[in-house]
Amino acid sequence: MDRRRASASLAALACGAFAAPAPAQLGGKVIHIVVPFAAGGAREVLARSFYSELGAALGQPVIVENRPGAGGAIGTASVAKAAPDGNTLVFAASSHNVTALLAERPPYDPIKDFAAVANIGMQSYVLMASSELPARRLSELVSHAKARPGALNYASPGHGSSGHLAMAYFTKLAGIEMVHIPFKSTQDATNDVLAGRSHVLIVPNVGAIPFARDRRIRLLGVTSPKRSAFLPEVPAVAEEVAGYAFESWFGLLAPARTPRALIERINAEVAKLLANPVILERLAAQGVEPRALTPEAFEKLVREDYAAMAKVVKAVGKLE
Repeated sequence: MDRRRASASLAALACGAFAAPAPAQLGGKVIHIVVPFAAGGAREVLARSFYSELGAALGQPVIVENRPGAGGAIGTASVAKAAPDGNTLVFAASSHNVTALLAERPPYDPIKDFAAVANIGMQSYVLMASSELPARRLSELVSHAKARPGALNYASPGHGSSGHLAMAYFTKLAGIEMVHIPFKSTQDATNDVLAGRSHVLIVPNVGAIPFARDRRIRLLGVTSPKRSAFLPEVPAVAEEVAGYAFESWFGLLAPARTPRALIERINAEVAKLLANPVILERLAAQGVEPRALTPEAFEKLVREDYAAMAKVVKAVGKLE
C-alpha cells in the first residue's frame, strides 16, 4: 500500500476544525505519556509517532514511558493515582476497558478514574484463514466449521488478548465451535496459521496487510462495522455475521479531576496534529484511521466502547 496515498485519503477523516481554547498552563513540567505495555509494541510506536510534535506545540518536554505488567493494568492504574495536573497521561486503547472487565478485582475503574483527553484514531482487525482450509469466503468458513464442530482451531496472541476475545466473540455470534490455541505473541500465532497448523486468527489490520497477496493465507473479513480504507476489497465480518463488530480506539486519558482547561488545551493541539500530513502518514503506517474528537465526544466513545465490550465479555462467557 502507498502510505502517502493512504494518508491523503484518510485526511478527510481527521477533523482539525476546533476553536483554540485560551492558553492553559501545564506547569512547565515534563509530560509523561505512559504506555502500559512493553517497549516495541504497537501502542508505543503510535505514541512515539506524535509525542515530540505535541511537546513542541505545548512548549514543554513530552516523554513516552513504558510501564508494562498485568495486561496493561499496572501502568494504567499508576496514571489513575497520579496528580491530576495534566502532566501524566496514559496512551490507552479499547483494552483499557477489556482488561478491567476481565479482571476479578480491577485495579482501576476505566470510566470513573479517568478523564478523556484526546482521541487519536481507530483501528480494525482482520480475520485471516489458512489457505489449507477449503474456504475462500467467510460464509464458507462458517459452513465448514458448522459441519465439523470442534474440529477447527483458532490461534491468538494469548489468553484474554484482543485477538482471543475477538475470535471467541465471532464463534459465538456465528454459532460455531472452534478450539482456542494461545501463543506468546501475534507473530507466533500468525506463523502457525501460515504454516497451516492453526486454521484461523484475528490480528490488527497492520499485521494483515502484508499478507494481502500471500497464497498461504486468506483475508476473509475486517472487524469494523464497515469495510476498511486500508483493505477495501475485504468484506466486513458483519456482512456475513450480523451484529459483529470489534475494533480499537487509541487516545490519551488523564487522571480524573484534571482541570478542564488543561484537557482542552492538549485536545486542541492533538487535533492540529491530526491534520498534519506527516503525522497522518505515520498513523497510516500503523493501520490507524485518524479521528479528532472533542473531549466530550471522546468520553462518549469510551463509555460506549465500555458498554460494547461488556456485552462481548458477557456473550463470550468464561474465556477458554
